[in-house]
Amino acid sequence: MSKESVITEHIEITPGVLGGKPRIAGHRIAVAHIAEMYLKMGMSIEEIAGKYDLQLASVHAAMTYYYDRREEIDRRTAESRAIVEELKRQQLMQDCVQKAMSHTWNLFALSSA
Repeated sequence: MSKESVITEHIEITPGVLGGKPRIAGHRIAVAHIAEMYLKMGMSIEEIAGKYDLQLASVHAAMTYYYDRREEIDRRTAESRAIVEELKRQQLMQDCVQKAMSHTWNLFALSSA
């Protein structure tokens, strides 16, 4: 069995599931999340497999897939995080404007009374 056939047995990409990101077959766990747990959080392959009830082969396949496409996956992850941060910033600005308007309205109501 070739490396590619082993990977495709364990990794799938489905439009509309996790934004089309590569993930563990049959699960909603992205390859990027596996890589982050392993590389950044220091979890072992066995810990990841145990925590999420995954086959060891699936976690190994996820890491192989990640290393083969590291630049692309890291870029997409960074883009997604930037979008989330921008949305948070916009929501914070909206919340501040609403509070300021509410405060102004309350002051206006008090001064009119």
